[in-house]
Amino acid sequence: MMAVSLVLLLVFMVLAIPVAISLGVLGIALEQLFSPLPLIRAIGEVSWSASNEFLLVSVPMFILLGEILLRSGFAERMYAALVNWVSWLPGGLMHSNIAACAVFAATSGSSVATAATVGTVALPEARRFGYNERLFLGTLAAGGTLGILIPPSINMIIYAVLTNASVPKLYLAGIVPGLVLVLIFMATILLLCLFRPAWGGRRVSASWAARFAGLIHLVPPLGIFLLVVGSIYAGVATPTEAASLGVLGALGLAWWSGRLSIAMLKEAFEGTMKSTAMVMLIVVAAYFLNFVISTIGLTTMLTNFIENLGLPKAATLFAVILFYVVLGCFMETLSMMITTIPIIAPVMFKLGYDPVWFGILVILLIETALVTPPVGLNLFVVQNLRAGGSLNDVIVGTMPFVVALFAMIVVMTIFPDLALWLPRLLS
Repeated sequence: MMAVSLVLLLVFMVLAIPVAISLGVLGIALEQLFSPLPLIRAIGEVSWSASNEFLLVSVPMFILLGEILLRSGFAERMYAALVNWVSWLPGGLMHSNIAACAVFAATSGSSVATAATVGTVALPEARRFGYNERLFLGTLAAGGTLGILIPPSINMIIYAVLTNASVPKLYLAGIVPGLVLVLIFMATILLLCLFRPAWGGRRVSASWAARFAGLIHLVPPLGIFLLVVGSIYAGVATPTEAASLGVLGALGLAWWSGRLSIAMLKEAFEGTMKSTAMVMLIVVAAYFLNFVISTIGLTTMLTNFIENLGLPKAATLFAVILFYVVLGCFMETLSMMITTIPIIAPVMFKLGYDPVWFGILVILLIETALVTPPVGLNLFVVQNLRAGGSLNDVIVGTMPFVVALFAMIVVMTIFPDLALWLPRLLS
């Protein structure tokens, strides 16, 4: 069963069949080959159950929140303010890319939205100031991954739905690792530009008056972060309700800035519907596939296989990390989460790993998958923002940050309290 599943999935991806269709067709194929029962008749019930999860209503809300902030001009002003503060470092605007991704991540909840938003604002500056284009593109692809680690995060919500983990604890657990990863990314840029100064472009100078004046443009995204995350921790809103509050806050900011219009809202709603349709179709298809593989007994067999290997706890963790790294090269991240976590997570919890810590580790592995070829979504997002050139430029520029992500994964496994001490402190 496992061999047939992997072969079929790889064939579908080689044929460039959309991910959601690949998962759905794989479920139907496995049902025809291995099930004595007509499982396809349950697809309506499975689709309704997957779509009717209250927590998933937050997904379109977070997407809409990012769309409104992008189209109301706050992203441009936020980026300009950060340029004044960090562009003096070797690597200049590339540090601004990482910092801007971190700040925008605190409002969007989406890696793709973060990479697309900051990339749209930052890319015109690369050639203007003489940066190494490959490394500059790499900072955008890698920085975008922060969108699912720094709360609020759509992927953390998906993980919580699949494992019954606490969303507030996951959000708290993501803050410190997110900030540490920002520092690791910036240290990577610093070392590379010290080694090859020509890669760092011309530095942008700014007066202290300009720096302090620009801080006002960081207030809106940080205010949205406090509104969304603060309302969850204060106990006045669920994650879904907090996402709705964030949308109301973004609409208020757009009105205050004079950018709120019917045309802007139309564009934001269209972008939200496209992204939500893509996400939810993957969710529905992956839930159906999970239903099929559970019914035919594949889930139980895989779980028993992992448990019967008799590996030590640390060796099992290493095997899981390696599994996600390899799978991430070939599979889209959201579908990878939905199809693997129901199988892998119970085994890891049984071994004594904390569900919240494991959730943050999975998010880091998913981040790595977002920037590893050939299926890394952020690579394609950044490439699509360019006027031309090869995808290889983005891939090569991202490789130092893939190494940085591996370093962060090692740090997380050695020091699990990086993720756990804040939830423990505020529980």
